[in-house]
Amino acid sequence: MNKILTTGISRRNVLKTTATAALIGAAKIAFPSGAFAAPSGPEVTGVKLGFIALTDAAPLIIAKEKGLFEKHGLPDVDVAKQASWGATRDNLVLGGAANGIDGAHILSPLPYLMHTGKVTQNNKPVPMAILARLNLDSQGISVAREYAETGVQLDASKLKAAFEKKKAEGKEIKAAMTFPGGTHDLWIRYWLAAGGIDPNKDVSTIVVPPPQMVANMKVGNMDVFCVGEPWNEQLVNQGIGFTAATTGELWKGHPEKALGLRADWIEKNPNAAKALLMAVMEAQQWCDSMDNKAEMADILGKRQWFNVPPKDVLGRLKGDINYGNGREVKGTDLYMKFWKDGASYPYQSHDAWFMAENVRWGNLPADTDIKALVGQVNREDIWREAAKDLGVAAADIPASPSRGKETFFDGKVFDPENPSAYLESLSIKAAS
Repeated sequence: MNKILTTGISRRNVLKTTATAALIGAAKIAFPSGAFAAPSGPEVTGVKLGFIALTDAAPLIIAKEKGLFEKHGLPDVDVAKQASWGATRDNLVLGGAANGIDGAHILSPLPYLMHTGKVTQNNKPVPMAILARLNLDSQGISVAREYAETGVQLDASKLKAAFEKKKAEGKEIKAAMTFPGGTHDLWIRYWLAAGGIDPNKDVSTIVVPPPQMVANMKVGNMDVFCVGEPWNEQLVNQGIGFTAATTGELWKGHPEKALGLRADWIEKNPNAAKALLMAVMEAQQWCDSMDNKAEMADILGKRQWFNVPPKDVLGRLKGDINYGNGREVKGTDLYMKFWKDGASYPYQSHDAWFMAENVRWGNLPADTDIKALVGQVNREDIWREAAKDLGVAAADIPASPSRGKETFFDGKVFDPENPSAYLESLSIKAAS
């Protein structure tokens, strides 16, 4: 796939400029655990990053708390809380030099929607890049307590009669997600549509920032929502609603958030981009250890990060899921993965699914060249270089940018080599 982009980025830009074997060897001796080894070092000492209060932001937060950015030559990284995904987008449009941000913990489709100008002011494209995936799995679809008697879980069709009754009474059915075209929007739409509920006709989709989901359901502003943790867990802990399903039950091992950066920042700072990525990858390895989950929950719960009780974070981090409707399971493999199973590697095939679903719901035109678009934004080549410099075992570096065909809970299959066939197999879609 051609890596020369319209933004002027090339594979050559992100490789180390010059390095002798002796210099590399000396650097590895000095930094045996994999600190930044490029002889020229990062071009800058920091970068402005954004995050939303969601458990999958942990790699950025842990990299900051554990001094990993500093270890890799970036002592001045700023990790700043964003009010919403819309605010994340707006601050990325501004860029760090204009008091915005240069990169972020971000919904995987959002850099694409910015890159194509679909969600920016005056539809002006902002060239973006994805350097890594931050996690797999562990988002949730939550339902208001009034629907408990439906017994709804993976099969959303159990809500149809209740929704129709409520609509007949003149009331609106509201399904909340966090950003149009983002992961949570796609999960809840997929779930509803698989149950025969058209998210464009049978419900009203609304946008609510993740930290505001629980409060809004508490006052009756929504019937269902999809969001990341710890907010589904907090909803259950407060007795306001229940989890119908975790997203790992919809698609086991699904991609979720990404490390996204402005393409111009990477172009100007290729060494720093790789150093940043290496710090985040090392943090992902730390986050993945079960031995670190309790400390991680304590850190994320702090006021400056999530400002929530650590117990709202910890349970689902370990795979202990209290669904809140009489179901409770311990030690499942539905916990959030930060490193294992290729969690950090940004598979291009996964981004192809995100683009196909955005075509499905009319956020991207039907004639979108998905493969070309993914080739512009997905920088798995930088990830591979960073992994090698970090000393990641060859067995942990995926051989292919495609994970192949993916199968969903309803039996639908996505072949990244043929997105059109997948879209044609879906009965409910914007074009239907």
